[in-house]
Amino acid sequence: MLVGYARVSTKDQNLELQLDALTKAGCEIIFQEKASGIKADRPELDKMMAQLRRGDVVCIYKLDRLGRSLKNLLNLVADFEKREVGLRSLTDSIDTTTPQGRLILNIFASLAEFERDLIRERTKAGLEAARVRGRKGGRRSGLSAEAQKKSMLAEMYYKEEKLGVDEIAKTIGVSKMTLYKYLRLRGVPISAYQSKTGKL
Repeated sequence: MLVGYARVSTKDQNLELQLDALTKAGCEIIFQEKASGIKADRPELDKMMAQLRRGDVVCIYKLDRLGRSLKNLLNLVADFEKREVGLRSLTDSIDTTTPQGRLILNIFASLAEFERDLIRERTKAGLEAARVRGRKGGRRSGLSAEAQKKSMLAEMYYKEEKLGVDEIAKTIGVSKMTLYKYLRLRGVPISAYQSKTGKL
């Protein structure tokens, strides 16, 4: 059976162009979706996947109507292959039921892997360059303006030695763990007794 799948990204767009092309191609049933390609939740696609049987061919107007990304598209195609389901893209002239179509998709898969390797290589080179310049990867330990104010209050209250850490944390509106973080960032030595008991 030739099964059609049509999708547009927004409710303002219409499916007529895709539906006409899929109908002309001979699709016996067409699943219609109005959903952004970014969204993982596509109920009509899920319905189609549940109904596909061995020997069916999924027909789409264009490859980007099916996959959210190249990786997502290749994963779907791999699923089709396991279930012995073909894929035909009308405007891309790709048909995985033919040797030529399978070759083109294999080239796409190779390009995707090549792109991933390049990204990994660039990331590794960037981290190495940063390390040479004395910087390390990861989240910065700097504080926001609001956190800076609270850390100064924390230091002031702590050095006054009138309140225990629980009371200081409650006064400035942070957890005890965050309070200790602020004190460490401001270079304030924490007494062993107070850190254990929360009291002066």
